[in-house]
Amino acid sequence: MEINKVLVVGAGVMGSGIVQVFAQSGYGVCMIDRSSDLIAKGMANVEKGLDKAIRKNAISVEDKQAALARVTATVDWGCASEADFVVEAVFEDMEVKKESFRRLDEVCRPEVILASNTSSLPITPMAAVTSRPDRFIGMHFFNPVPAMKLVEVIRGYLTSDETNRIVVELARKLGKTPVEVNDAPGFAMSRIFIVMINEAVYCLYEGVGTPQAVDEVMKLGAGHPMGPLEVADLLGLDIVLHIMDVLHAEFKDSKYRACPLLRKMVAAGELGRKTGRGFYSYEA
Repeated sequence: MEINKVLVVGAGVMGSGIVQVFAQSGYGVCMIDRSSDLIAKGMANVEKGLDKAIRKNAISVEDKQAALARVTATVDWGCASEADFVVEAVFEDMEVKKESFRRLDEVCRPEVILASNTSSLPITPMAAVTSRPDRFIGMHFFNPVPAMKLVEVIRGYLTSDETNRIVVELARKLGKTPVEVNDAPGFAMSRIFIVMINEAVYCLYEGVGTPQAVDEVMKLGAGHPMGPLEVADLLGLDIVLHIMDVLHAEFKDSKYRACPLLRKMVAAGELGRKTGRGFYSYEA
């Protein structure tokens, strides 16, 4: 199966990052979302990401223009009929994702693979609302998408070997390192790392140390490039809380119970970088 045109559903931080990576890798990309405002913000994020790559001498100005020329952005789902491959990156809510996949299943050609970028929700229930569960898979990119090498490739219960092979190969063509895991809430990375973030929040909540101290011990002691609280601010504290709640609901295990401080900060609107304030201040 030859993949030339890719559809990315969702123009948020993850969706626009995925668009950038595909466009830089030579694929034609259509990005869709529910409003022209979201589309405009998504395209601004793509351009900002390409400009960042120029500053790092990773690409040239000409490369940027070529990548942008490969991208179209629209609110019209009609472009799904031309896609050879689909990545969904909408809000992390099972019903929202299911509705997106019902719509995609109707418009996309029967042979097209549908992939979800979910970070925590199980793949099999999403696949079940389509007529192609064998051509349905999880393709979990990490934020920031252009910089992070890992892509979790998650097989649903009925995902075929051929679908898995195609997506693993596609991830490598994007310059990513695919790691294959089986379907389970949180998969591997989110299940492990979100608990570590939550424990870091508890350290702050219980007065063990300042945000700087908690992050510094993980960077210097565990070799992490960023501390867990810095990562939480980057991901968005609302996203972290949502994943914690999904895991807690699925496993009914107290180790997945979100720290009260995390809930309080989300309720106060202090969500990290995207709001200018989280565990650190970004208002400057």
